[in-house]
Parts: sequence; structure tokens; C-alpha cells
Amino acid sequence: MQTLLDKLNALRARFEETATLITDPAVLADQTRYVRLAREYKELEDLMQARKEYAALLQNLSEAKTLLMTETDAELKEMAREEISESEARLPEMEERIKLMLIPKDPEDAKNAILEIRGGTGGDEAALFAGDLFRMYAKYCERKGWHLEVSNANEGAVGGFKEIVCSVTGDSVYGTLKYESGVHRVQRVPQTETQGRVHTSAATVAVLPEAEPFDVEIQEGLIKWDTFRSSGAGGQNVNKVESGVRLRYPWKNPNTGQTEEILIECTETRDQPKNKERALARLRTFIYDREHQKYVDDIASRRKTLVSTGDRSAKIRTYNYPQGRITDHRIGYTIYNLPAFMDGDIQDCIDHLIVAENAERLKDAEL
Repeated sequence: MQTLLDKLNALRARFEETATLITDPAVLADQTRYVRLAREYKELEDLMQARKEYAALLQNLSEAKTLLMTETDAELKEMAREEISESEARLPEMEERIKLMLIPKDPEDAKNAILEIRGGTGGDEAALFAGDLFRMYAKYCERKGWHLEVSNANEGAVGGFKEIVCSVTGDSVYGTLKYESGVHRVQRVPQTETQGRVHTSAATVAVLPEAEPFDVEIQEGLIKWDTFRSSGAGGQNVNKVESGVRLRYPWKNPNTGQTEEILIECTETRDQPKNKERALARLRTFIYDREHQKYVDDIASRRKTLVSTGDRSAKIRTYNYPQGRITDHRIGYTIYNLPAFMDGDIQDCIDHLIVAENAERLKDAEL
């Protein structure tokens, strides 16, 4: 049976190969290949460092056991016992960490993300709840040191949002936020309710990996641009200057073979060129997401985890205000700190989801 150390040793040749390849002028000239190899090199570098630590730990343990068996000096024997005790305590933890590192990572995880929140069933109350979710994620991003920018928002009649779309940039954003995709349900007394009855409403959250320019090929000559005056906050300038942009792009759906028109609006800034740039980024992400859905479906059919099946219509979490309770239905996670959770304190829930998925991936990988 191949040991963990054997598996790590087998990766040394590939590590050395990628180290050479990322300095090759031909690779440097091919951005897509370079980025993929640079990412692989970083993952292998981390594994090689773990291999070094693991090999040293096994060596120390072996030497301490030999010393205990052969040494006659009582003090040295005691030192050997302490070394064995410490090494054996560290070994399972290190092996678990290495096993997780050996599971193939989702290449999307390191990417930035597009976060879309839409009010679902429940009318005005659903829009208010979508606004609460947006605030929750904005606070969470602030805690993580990530940058969140709103690219499009459609406000509800009494507040909140019918729909809000934002981009989130930072370290491993998609790999962290992807667990939030799905239907979020709220149970509470709406502001519009005079009888004090608890209502159930819902909002959908979609987290998409942001496409990089070389992920998707867009024929910019086919884009039709319109400009318009933005509405909403922003002072007099917004209504006088045509800073809002709207793009239309004909896209051939690979699943149906039909050409569809993609329509995207961006009113995020007062600067029209910046709005154009952000609308293009959203177009790339939209196409990337649709073209990669087959890839996502293939993974989901092969390995349906409790946590992320890729099904955005699945009810994932309930926010019960009368009881101050949050329940994540995928892993049976329940806590009673709803005010803190809605204030962005969601990391513990995400950590539990990551642990649950890692446990399933370890089982699938038979490590």
C-alpha cells in the first residue's frame, strides 16, 4: 500500500517540472497556460513544504524509538520517551492536513466572485430580506478585508432590493462564498403586518466565479452599447450626465445551439468608461458561468455532496427571527445568535460547511 510519504515523493518530479515551465519564455507568452501553471506550482510548493516537515517528523520518531530500545542512560531514555510522545501527538494532525492538501482543488476557488441577491416569494418583505442579506455579506466582506462594489441594484418599493449585483475581490473569495448559493428563507413579522403574524419569505443568492479576461473570448465588435441617465442617489450629476451603460451581446448557447441576446446594465459609478469596464466584466462572468454549467453539472452528478451540489434552487438556510435562530439545512447546523449573524458574523457557519465538504471529499478520494 502506498504511504502518504510515497504519494508526496511522487509529486516531486512534477514540482520540479512546473518550476522550470513557469520560467519558459513560450509559457510566459501564453497567459492562460502561465496562470494555470503558476497556480499549480504554488499548490505543489505548499505540498513540498508539508512533505519536508512530515519526513522530518517521521525521522525524529524513528530515531527516538531506536534510542529508547538501545540506550541505557535513564535521562536519555526519558528524553526519547518525551520525543516519541510529542511526535505521535503531532502525527495525526499533520497527516490530516496533508490529506486535505492532496485532494484536487477546485480551480475556481482562488477567483474573485460576482454576488447576486434577488428577492423571491414574499413581495415587499422579500425585497427587505434581500437588503438584509446584502448588508450581512457587506459586513462579512469588511471583516475579511475584501472589497465589495455594487454594479447594479433595483430597489424595492418599501426598501431593500428586488435585485442587487456586486463584485467581491480579495483572497479566495469564490472558494469561501460559494457555499452561500441557494434559497435563503426568513420567518418573521413583516414591517407591513398589523396583526403581528409571522410570515415566511425568501431570497435567492447566487455566487459566481468572476471570469478573467482570458477565460472567455468576447468579440467586442458585436457588442451594442447604449448610454442613459442613471436614477437614484448620486446628486444632480447623475441625472444630467449619461453615465449609465447598457450592453447587448449576441451569444450562442452551447447547450441549445440558439443565439440569445445578453442584456447587461451598469450604473455603479458616475464615470462612463468605468461602467463600461464593469459591464464587460459582468458579461465575461455571465458567459463563463453558462459555459461552465455543464462542467459543474458533471461534477455534481459524479459527487453529490451535502454542501454544494451546484443546485441554486435548493433551500439552504432559514433565519427565524422570533426564536433568534439560524439553521443551515445542509449540515443540520443550528445556532441562536441571529443578530450577530446578520451583522456579518457568518464565518463559523462557513467553517462547518467547509469541514463537512472536506470530509466527503476525503471519503471520495479514499485517502
